[in-house]
Amino acid sequence: MKRINIYGIVVVALLITLKQKVMKTEMKSLMFGLSLVAGSYLTAQTAPTTNDTVKMETTASATDTAVTNPTIEALLKQVATKPDDTQTLVTLATAYQDAGDFNSAILTWNKITAIIPDWAPAYYSIGYANQSAKNNQGAKQAYEQYIAKVKPEEVDASKQNLGYAYFFIAFQDKDTDKEKAKQYIAKSLQYDGSNQDALALSKSLMN
Repeated sequence: MKRINIYGIVVVALLITLKQKVMKTEMKSLMFGLSLVAGSYLTAQTAPTTNDTVKMETTASATDTAVTNPTIEALLKQVATKPDDTQTLVTLATAYQDAGDFNSAILTWNKITAIIPDWAPAYYSIGYANQSAKNNQGAKQAYEQYIAKVKPEEVDASKQNLGYAYFFIAFQDKDTDKEKAKQYIAKSLQYDGSNQDALALSKSLMN
């Protein structure tokens, strides 16, 4: 699965934004600030094409045991000291993904959603990690949650990710719930009309 070079750069921006979480009363403004970063941050996790999705069982790789390296070990020590430090948790989840340990990444993203349950980008990341771990059902559920969590004021900055989330769900449901797939692919193209895979799926669903 391809990754864009700006991934690390945007994560740094995300971490800077997370530092603004000083008091619980500031959570609402924090959510809005994070949402502005989410669009760029998550496009760094390049979405698979239709062929990638179909071939996920044979092309994706995921570790069954936790990966460790000096960066992860250092981050785990920080988390042990401050388990609710979202800045460190985001860095740790990213480190796990970079190491190909998607199962540990999923667990870490879930910890973040427990702390910030309304932060939509975390659910998109869970979907991405599940997909990479060959768990398409888990990915589908996470993308459904992502769609539900995106706030109206966040839609413009999230169009590409929303388009992909709707596309993935439509692709998964095309053989079992064609009507739902049609609705979801229409939403996908509403948010990202340039997605050739979504256009192809839409055409096939009309037949």
